[in-house]
Amino acid sequence: MKAILFVFLGGGLGSVLRYLISKGLNTDTTVIPYGTFAVNVIGSLLIGLIIGLSAKGNILSQNQTLLLATGFCGGFTTFSAFAYENQQLLKSGDFLSFALYTIGSFILGFLAVFLGMYLVK
Repeated sequence: MKAILFVFLGGGLGSVLRYLISKGLNTDTTVIPYGTFAVNVIGSLLIGLIIGLSAKGNILSQNQTLLLATGFCGGFTTFSAFAYENQQLLKSGDFLSFALYTIGSFILGFLAVFLGMYLVK
């Protein structure tokens, strides 16, 4: 029950922060949803740092890892919004933005996880 509470609290905080960032960066004038892009890359970096710290000599407890990685990062990043926004780009026929957004998200997301883990070594 304690673990569920940590995930719940972290997820709520991450979701609120994602909403605020997306609201600020995803505007009607931008084609690529920069807010979702930013939270996914930042979240990837954060989870790399958190998992790296957790694995490095038990710097983070299991509860802290649940709160931060599973909860916060899980609530902060969003694959469902990413998938929907890509569907919208395809539907509008904007294949260039679709390709840039999709490829950029994957590449930068993976690199951010590796960077996060590297930084705590």
